[in-house]
Amino acid sequence: MAAKQAQTGFEFDITKMLGEFKLPGVDMDTLVASQHKNIEALTQANKLAFEGLQAMFKRQVEIARQSIEESTAVARQMVEVGSPQEKAVRQTELTKDAFEQALANSRELSEIIAKSNSEAFELLNKRFFQILDELKDGISKKK
Repeated sequence: MAAKQAQTGFEFDITKMLGEFKLPGVDMDTLVASQHKNIEALTQANKLAFEGLQAMFKRQVEIARQSIEESTAVARQMVEVGSPQEKAVRQTELTKDAFEQALANSRELSEIIAKSNSEAFELLNKRFFQILDELKDGISKKK
């Protein structure tokens, strides 16, 4: 605990301040430890959310690079020799393929964000139930 306090200094001040309060039936050490767990859970949830955003941005860059490469290939195909009807059919096929790819990319990016949000929510949800258990245990000890 002391190592964490030395890292940020913020926890030390809160611990000192809360230690000065003497409320009957309230174990301040337990309260402070619980708050530390809350801060750790929020920090981890933020980390998970940030990692999800990083994964999404990385994938967006990959998608953009892929789209540029595909656009270049399509441009080459469109200038190749062929009848106007063949070019129109090819352009329709390419448009369909591009739309299907855009939908797949959107779905993939949505899944990345949903997974990240789910992991962060699950972590916070778990901590919430731990808080309730800690509260219940604290009340039981006071009886």
